[in-house]
Amino acid sequence: MKKTLLFFLSALLFSCEKVERTIPLEAEPSSGVSSREVARMLSSLPIGAEQIGEVFDAVSASSVNGYDEEYTMAGLFSQPGAGVGDSPTKASGKYYSTPLRDLIAEYLGPEQTKASGGLSLLALEQSGLQIYWPWSENWDGTSYPAITFDPGDGSSVNTAYLLEKDSSGSLTVREIEVDENYAVNHPVWVVNSNDDAAYTSLELLRREIGDTGGGDIIIGKPSGTKAEGEDVENSRTLILRSFMATRNYDSWLAGGSEFFIKFASVENFKAATDEEMLLYNPSVTDFMLEVKRKDVGEVLPVNTVVVTDWTGQLSRCPFLISEDDGGTWTSWKAEIELKIYSKTYGLGITIPIRSRDDIVWRGSLSSAFLEKASGEAYRYGDVEIVFEMLSQ
Repeated sequence: MKKTLLFFLSALLFSCEKVERTIPLEAEPSSGVSSREVARMLSSLPIGAEQIGEVFDAVSASSVNGYDEEYTMAGLFSQPGAGVGDSPTKASGKYYSTPLRDLIAEYLGPEQTKASGGLSLLALEQSGLQIYWPWSENWDGTSYPAITFDPGDGSSVNTAYLLEKDSSGSLTVREIEVDENYAVNHPVWVVNSNDDAAYTSLELLRREIGDTGGGDIIIGKPSGTKAEGEDVENSRTLILRSFMATRNYDSWLAGGSEFFIKFASVENFKAATDEEMLLYNPSVTDFMLEVKRKDVGEVLPVNTVVVTDWTGQLSRCPFLISEDDGGTWTSWKAEIELKIYSKTYGLGITIPIRSRDDIVWRGSLSSAFLEKASGEAYRYGDVEIVFEMLSQ
C-alpha cells in the first residue's frame, strides 16, 4: 500500500550514468462482492431518516478530512457514522439506535447468506466497496435517496432504486434512470469501489505534521547534510501553491479524481567532488490530492513544500501527476540532473505508478523554468498549477 510520505533512496552518482532505485511494489487487492448486488440489498432495507443521516454524517466527515464523499463498508461495520480519516475514537459525534449495519445484519439473517451469491457481513466489510454520495452538500435533509452502482464501464446513466414514502407512510421502491444532473439535485447513493482510503490525504498530513508557521506544509524531512550555520545564500524553497483540475477523469459513478503528485529531487545538494556525492540521498515528495467533482475548475490551495533546499547545483527534476485508476504496478524511469562545476551528473530513479493510471503530466522541470514560472499559473496537461520559488 502506498503511503503519503517522503521516500529516501540511497544511491551512487556517476557522471553521464543513471543509477536506478525502485520503491517496493505490492499486489492490488480484489473483491468478490459485486456493487450491483450491494445496491440491490441496500434498496431492500427498511431505511429511514436515521440511516440516511448516518450516511450523510459519514460522507461529510470524509469530505472534511480531504477525501471524496464516501462511506466505506469497512467503516460502516466498525464505526457507524465515521468518515474516512476519522480516528478510531471519533465518529460523527452522534449515536444511532439502529445503525445501517444492524439493518444489513437483520436482512442477511442468522446464516448471513440470505442475499444472492452467498453475501455475508464479513464479505461486505472486506469488499473494498463504499457508498458514494456525490453532491451530498445539496441534500435538503429529508429526501430519500436513489441507490445505484458503478457498472465499471464508464457509463454516465444507470438504473437506480428510488426509495419513497407513499401516502400511508410505507417505504416503496421503484426503478428510475439517473445521471449526474439528477445527482446534483437529488440524493443518490452510488455503490462503487473505494480508491483513496488507503492513502493519507493532504488535509490529514497538514493536521499531523503541522506547517512552517507561514501556512506551508513540509512532507518529510530534507535528506541533505547541511550543518548548522552553513551558508544558504544560493538555496531556495520550491512550494506548490495551488492546483486546479480542468476536467474529471472518470464517470461520475466512479467518483471524483485522486491525483498523485510526485516530485523527485536531492535536497541541499552542495557536493564539490564525486566522493561528497555519497553524502546525499535522492528523495521523492509524494502526496495525494482529492478533487471532488464539484471542485473541477476551482483553484484549490495546496501550499506544500516539494523541495526544501534547492541549490544552484540542482538543475532539473522529474515531476509526475497521475490520476489513480488502479491496475497492476509498473514504473516510470526518470532522472535528476545535478551539476558540479562544468560536469553534469544524472541520477536515475524509478517511480511506481499503476498500469491503468491516467498520466496527467510527466516530464522534468528545470530551475530556470521554475524561476520564470514562480507565482504564475501554468498548464500541465489538464491541470493548472502555481509553483513558487522562494529565496531563503
